[in-house]
Amino acid sequence: MNAFKAYDIRGVYNRDFNKEDVYKIGFFLPHLLKTKRILVGRDVRESSPEIFEYLCKGINDSGADVYDTGLATTPMIYWGTAQLGFDASVMITASHNPKQYNGLKVSASNALPVGYDSGLSDLEQMILSDEIVVSDKKGSIIPNDFREEYLAFQKANINDVSNLNIAVDVSNGMAGLFIRSILGNQPAYIFEDLDGTFPNHEANPLVPENIVDIQNLVNETKADIGVIFDGDADRVMFVDENARFISPDLIIALLANHFLKDKKQGVRVLQDIRTSKAVGEYIAKFNGEMHMWRVGRAYAALKLREIDGLFGGELAGHYYFKEFFYSDSGLMAASLVLNIVSEFKKKGIKLSEIIQEIEVYQNSGEINFKIEQKQEAMDAVIAHFKSLGKPDAFYDFDGYRIEYPDWWLNIRPSNTEPYLRFLAEAKTSELLTSIVSKSKEIIQSFK
Repeated sequence: MNAFKAYDIRGVYNRDFNKEDVYKIGFFLPHLLKTKRILVGRDVRESSPEIFEYLCKGINDSGADVYDTGLATTPMIYWGTAQLGFDASVMITASHNPKQYNGLKVSASNALPVGYDSGLSDLEQMILSDEIVVSDKKGSIIPNDFREEYLAFQKANINDVSNLNIAVDVSNGMAGLFIRSILGNQPAYIFEDLDGTFPNHEANPLVPENIVDIQNLVNETKADIGVIFDGDADRVMFVDENARFISPDLIIALLANHFLKDKKQGVRVLQDIRTSKAVGEYIAKFNGEMHMWRVGRAYAALKLREIDGLFGGELAGHYYFKEFFYSDSGLMAASLVLNIVSEFKKKGIKLSEIIQEIEVYQNSGEINFKIEQKQEAMDAVIAHFKSLGKPDAFYDFDGYRIEYPDWWLNIRPSNTEPYLRFLAEAKTSELLTSIVSKSKEIIQSFK
């Protein structure tokens, strides 16, 4: 089985894992997390019902009960895990991946993520080596629909934004369960039907071709903002009134206008190692204290809790909130961003103008290299630039990030794909071109 990853269990169903594997996962999960009650939700992918069936068989055969939420967003399961006092939960989803994929996102008590470093490696070993002994007293499947309570929580985050013209692309994903109930009928919606075949575009807003429809909708409706969700609604991204895609890390800075508007000293904010330097500089204007950490919920949610941070985010479009049990929620992030944009519009300020104030660096965008000698290439890039002068800062906990007064770069191996990922920023386009060109030259020498 090749489905155990850094953050979750995921892959092409019936290639990387199958129903027998899912049964074993279900059987050993109660042992791993020492519980007799597991909350389970699922997305609308075609393979999700079979995965749910065999996951439940495994959980029940171990003697534990399944609390069946039915169709859900991933953040709804995080919220339910903590709010309802479960010591374990599973969301059946492959998030933004194509339709042939599926997976399982596992959480422990208080919605703490269970990644490969925090339990999934142990679960994998149980599946490979431990014997299955069916319990004399099997568990049950208990219906557990808390959708209305969750919707009430989400609706409390949105203000009156009726002054905004909003365009929304639901990507045929799980945000369709709630988005119209939260925003009402005024926005222009596309691809709102739940459809796990994703007939209009893949549910990954980071791929440029997948945002063309929301960009067109913004132009057609003259919207103030475009909103697009991924497949399981743990991520959300935005385009401005000119249909220009906003780099998701810049939204961390934008959220300061909600969370840090009273400018209290020492409020902690979390970013990942790929985040624009401009974000920390903007946060500092609000007296916020920026912390940097590794990519992925398995790390970010734990780190935000550890530093007692108020909120944080990632370049991939995840936004974490203390009041959401330190977890990520696309719906909550969307509501808060719409509140901010609505307030700025009342002052005659457009979204593009707010982002322009934040975005003061030239950015390369993420560049991917498919190479075998990842570590050697990373070391060579960093050695070259260090030889030119001592950096202002250097981080080595998720690949490398090296910073100088007018530029910085991050180079890291992907946790989910066979790529080396590179990102750089500089104060001028000429400086950026020079850094990217030299880095490419070094990296490609290792192919």
